[in-house]
Amino acid sequence: MQLLFFASTFCEPCIQTRAVIHEASKLVPALKVAELDVVADAAEAEKAGIRSTPTVIVLNGSGTEVFRAEGVPTVNQVLVALAKAV
Repeated sequence: MQLLFFASTFCEPCIQTRAVIHEASKLVPALKVAELDVVADAAEAEKAGIRSTPTVIVLNGSGTEVFRAEGVPTVNQVLVALAKAV
């Protein structure tokens, strides 16, 4: 399972989301996290349909999106999404 985290440099909610993802990563060590900057990785952001930051996308093993959150998710939301990805 993979978590894509689309962020921007001066985004206060992105800092909060980064902390949520860190907590989730401690509880799910197999989680692979990719943080993408919407400016530096503009093509990926456009391909994923990113309209605001932060945006978190969880993909299952076959690369299918099973969860998307715009704004700051809770640790519980991320954990539920990861369970759906298994």
